[in-house]
Amino acid sequence: MALDNLISVSFTNAELETIDKAIQDIQAALAGKTINLTPDLRQQYGRIAEQNKLFVNKAKIYMEQYPQHVPGFLDKPEFDRDYAAREQIEQRLQLLDSIVEQLGDTKVLLDHDNYHNSISFYRNIKFLSGENVPGTNVIYEDMKQFFVAATQPTDVPPQSTDTDSK
Repeated sequence: MALDNLISVSFTNAELETIDKAIQDIQAALAGKTINLTPDLRQQYGRIAEQNKLFVNKAKIYMEQYPQHVPGFLDKPEFDRDYAAREQIEQRLQLLDSIVEQLGDTKVLLDHDNYHNSISFYRNIKFLSGENVPGTNVIYEDMKQFFVAATQPTDVPPQSTDTDSK
């Protein structure tokens, strides 16, 4: 019985070049403008929740309506630049998040198809090796190393739950 192929996709060299060029263009546009935080700093600063975004938005409105109440130690032009840049980045992040999710989901299905087809191949090689078909013993001996889990009595290696590995 043939396995269901969940997805069939391919890219031409021209499409891959277009994608790679677009990514390079994005990287070039962001050069010197973005930050990579350490995990500790990322945890320290975190992200503001939606409620806090509403608070920031409300504060901005009131600062513009009542500039006389903005404390002198607050750099309002810098606040405005940060606010505008955050909005610009957030809009692009939403678009990129959608693309990353689509690519990730597509990769999950491709990985699934490849894994299950590889299992079918292995099972066939195991059978052929058992029937002493010439050349299959070497392939079987090489591939069976992936099935040496003491807790797994089946012919199927445990699937990783890490679908984001590349």
